[in-house]
Amino acid sequence: MNTRILEQLEFEKVRDLFAPYLQTEQGLTELKSLVPLVKVDKIKEQFTEIEEMAAIFVENHGFALGSLTSISESIRRLELAADLNITELIAIKKVLAVTADMGRFYQDLENVELIALKRLFENLVGLPQLQGSLQSVNDGGFLENFASPELEKIRRQITASEAQVRQVLQDVLKKQADYLSESLIASRNGRSVLPVKNTHRNRVSGVVHDISSSGNTVYIEPRAVVAINEEITQLQADERHEMARILHEMSEMLRPHADVIRNNAWILGHLDFVRAKYLFMREKKANVPDISSDKSINLINVFHPLLKDPVANDLHFTKQLSAIVITGPNTGGKTIMLKTLGLAQLMAQSGLPIMADKGSKVTVFTQIFADIGDEQSIEQSLSTFSSHMTHIVEILAAADQESLVLFDELGAGTDPQEGASLAMAILEHLRLSQIKTMATTHYPELKAYGIETKYVENASMEFDTATLSPTYRFMQGVPGRSNAFEIARRLGLSEVIVSDAENMTDTDGDVNRIIAELEAQTLETRKRLDHIKEVEQENLKFNRAVKKLYNDFSHERDREVEKAHQEARELVDLALQESEEILKNLHAKAELKPHEIIEAKAELKKLAPQVDLSKNKVLKKAKKLRAPRIGDDIVVTAYGQRGTLTRQVKDKTWEAQVGLIKMTLKEDEFNLVKVQEEAQKPKKKQVSVVKKAKTSGSGPRARLDLRGKRYEEAMKELDDFIDQALLNNMAQVDIIHGIGTGVIREAVTKYLRKNKHVKSFGYAPQNAGGSGCTIANLG
Repeated sequence: MNTRILEQLEFEKVRDLFAPYLQTEQGLTELKSLVPLVKVDKIKEQFTEIEEMAAIFVENHGFALGSLTSISESIRRLELAADLNITELIAIKKVLAVTADMGRFYQDLENVELIALKRLFENLVGLPQLQGSLQSVNDGGFLENFASPELEKIRRQITASEAQVRQVLQDVLKKQADYLSESLIASRNGRSVLPVKNTHRNRVSGVVHDISSSGNTVYIEPRAVVAINEEITQLQADERHEMARILHEMSEMLRPHADVIRNNAWILGHLDFVRAKYLFMREKKANVPDISSDKSINLINVFHPLLKDPVANDLHFTKQLSAIVITGPNTGGKTIMLKTLGLAQLMAQSGLPIMADKGSKVTVFTQIFADIGDEQSIEQSLSTFSSHMTHIVEILAAADQESLVLFDELGAGTDPQEGASLAMAILEHLRLSQIKTMATTHYPELKAYGIETKYVENASMEFDTATLSPTYRFMQGVPGRSNAFEIARRLGLSEVIVSDAENMTDTDGDVNRIIAELEAQTLETRKRLDHIKEVEQENLKFNRAVKKLYNDFSHERDREVEKAHQEARELVDLALQESEEILKNLHAKAELKPHEIIEAKAELKKLAPQVDLSKNKVLKKAKKLRAPRIGDDIVVTAYGQRGTLTRQVKDKTWEAQVGLIKMTLKEDEFNLVKVQEEAQKPKKKQVSVVKKAKTSGSGPRARLDLRGKRYEEAMKELDDFIDQALLNNMAQVDIIHGIGTGVIREAVTKYLRKNKHVKSFGYAPQNAGGSGCTIANLG
């Protein structure tokens, strides 16, 4: 397809209409490189992809991939033996995670038969071991401590040394407070320093790093911390070296799989592109057309995609029809009809939905040529006519039976009589060559040519003489007529003058009367057709309503069963809460031990009825989705480290890749992390979640993450968590509830205030979560 037609019809602007619906950079790259195709099978395959995506959305309304950045440059660097940086590794990590997520989505997809998209989903290759290794690269842009034992050791030493520095400086603050201008620890050149009054600079031994602008304060690093800071500097250098080594090792792991990762990224981008086509089609009320094999075109209610408030028209280009000649004055949108036809063809041949009703039909042309607009060339010293004719000569030389030709104001720019004759001769040449052509002209001679010549049809644009304005309605089969006399009358020109003018052109009177009758018949036919379309739309709405009722009815039983189970669970929870109050009262009176209360609560919970989910499809599907599978991202509960499941060793036991370390874990030793849930959460610094850990005194603290949980679910988890903490003799626990609306945070506060085993509680320091995390001391 020649690129000139893409510029003439502004195809690039049409492509840009799809960009807002894309989520991935790979999808955007594919969109920008999109060009019309000439292979029918390829175009049909792309149409099938859109239809299958529509079927997916019927079953999964929120289908999405999430934002993905382009990794093409990163993959190229891998192939050139370069090491990737953290940003590049994060991008590849997301591609691997979404690949695994799409694999699971395809496995769980029900009630949808895929053909074109099946090949895409099945060609996605999961790489769980690489995915697990990249879990140590945090989305915040840093390497986790568990990336390697050496890195964890170095950072632990840095933390200890920094704590030692702070302690020493605190001691100096207390002992030499009189010599300081402020009682605080400052930082200069990456070193912790004290602000000493200039008059007492000799009283505090150490290294001077800076002096204030007033000269009254000197920033001194006390000699007692110089050696420790030097050690920290060396440790930080070791940390950078170890991080570089880890990045090199990860790059080496990825290098052999570069082609697979690149192909995965392309497939994800293409799925995103197909999704964007469907979303555009749904929102803009576009449709996927049929493709004819006989060069016929049938566009129903087609309109130009770039116009605001466009008028939709029907356009029929039958198999036998060779040319459509749109005649009439230069108003009313003749050129728009040319461009609409051309753009409908370009969009369809590019695998895009077109702005027309369902049932529309296009064909496939190997070339589309157009001579539209002002072609005057000042640079080449050509007149408008010469420039047009030069272009027409090029078109006639290149066009064949597989081409579509669009001419705007054919023969214009020269003597009217000669121009009309030249226009008819060009159209006749194209007709005899069996080349589909649409042309606009204001020459009246071409009306007769359209009437008298086989396989040529006249057309015109409707004009409202009452309002003296065009309606932009396309009337196929009706030639255009001049409205000059009627317009002149309505504008107040003397009737004598108008009558004289009509008498001078009386030979055209009968023709204009015939055209007027044809217009009236066309309008009547259009009214009937509009009525038929209204009835058809009502039938479609009724059909959709019946289908919706059927679907609702088919799922009603499962919904009711689930609702009943939910009500039963709420009743059980209420009973458990009441029993807990009774136990608390007993504890207050009889001073029962904590473990005795917990055992009694466990016995009560055993009395709760067990719900049989085996016959409930909705709950069975939800349970199936929660089951661990290869490629799932996890959090190891004992350490709070992220990883990926790589292999199932046996029932309830899995092998996982956690950073650069392999682990064998039981299902109760890790929690699943859902990719789509993670993508929807706001980016925060990662907080480890540990539900059970043996500790004593001031040892490690257990953490419970309640973010994103419903109220009832959060309270149950909190209750179980505190029980486990008491059984394990934990002295302190962290409860992460986030800030959000404050409902969960307030509920946690109320619970801790009522629990007699909680000695004290309060919000965490600002650098450890602030009001989004509560620290509770147990006893």
